[in-house]
Formats: sequence, structure tokens, C-alpha cells
Amino acid sequence: MGFVKDFKAFISRGNVVDMAVGVVVGGAFGKIVSSLVADIITPLISCATKGANLKELYYCINPNAVEGQTFTYAAYPTVAAAHEAGYATMNYGLFFQNIIDFIIIAFCIFCVIRAIAKAKDAAEAKAKAEAEAKAAAEAAAKAAEPPAETVEDILKDIRAALKK
Repeated sequence: MGFVKDFKAFISRGNVVDMAVGVVVGGAFGKIVSSLVADIITPLISCATKGANLKELYYCINPNAVEGQTFTYAAYPTVAAAHEAGYATMNYGLFFQNIIDFIIIAFCIFCVIRAIAKAKDAAEAKAKAEAEAKAAAEAAAKAAEPPAETVEDILKDIRAALKK
């Protein structure tokens, strides 16, 4: 029972649940970014490169692999076609697309973390200002109060009354 109890305590901690939510949201966010790259940025790059598809940019590593055939990129316009014919390829287009995905995800995470840090700094500044204002108000209230009579003051008043 100790293992199950320990596991339940581990799972019920708030940071584990937060991490799980983060993983799920991160996965969904990754799909959005991949779609942004594949469906919006890649077509723009394709227009700029006169129709070249980023995913289909590759380098044939073994152009002499198939006997009796001379490898040409025109004959094998896609990575799949080159693989099907038996050629090994270095798919640098997919690598570039993954770099673009990474940069966009990193930029978005940076923006979120920066916004959270600014909000945290603003909250801390507000709390500090409120604490300073409260301390100033307490000091002003204390200064406005008449000084409390001490035992010596009371004894002096009694002595003065007795002298009269």
C-alpha cells in the first residue's frame, strides 16, 4: 500500500497537475504553430522561391544507387518519389521547416513569459507602493496623535496641584 499511497500523494500535488496541463496545452500549441508554418509561412516561402515547396527540398546522397538510371531532381520532384526509387536523401527542407517551427514556438513562449514577468513586476510594484502608503499613513497618524502621558507627567501634574 505504501507505493500506491506515495504515488497518490505525488499525483495530487498541484505542480504535477499544472505540468500535465502545460504538456497538453503545449501539444495543442505545437499543432497550431506547425499549421502556421505549413499552411501560411511555407506557401509564402514557396511564392518567394517560385514554387519550391520547403518540405520537398532535399539532397540526394547516393545518385548512383540505381543501376542504369541517372539521378535528376526533375525526375524525382518529391522526397517520397526519390525514396521509392531507392535513393537516400538528406531532407534539409524539413529541417528548415522544423527550425522555423522552433523559432516561432520559442518567440511565443518568450512573449508569454515576458508578459507574465511584467505583470508580476507590476503587481510587486503595486504591493510595494501600497505598503509604503500604509506605512506613511501610519506614521502621519502617529505624528498627529497627542503624545501619551507618561507616569512622570502625571506625577508632575499631581505635585503642581498639591502646591496650589
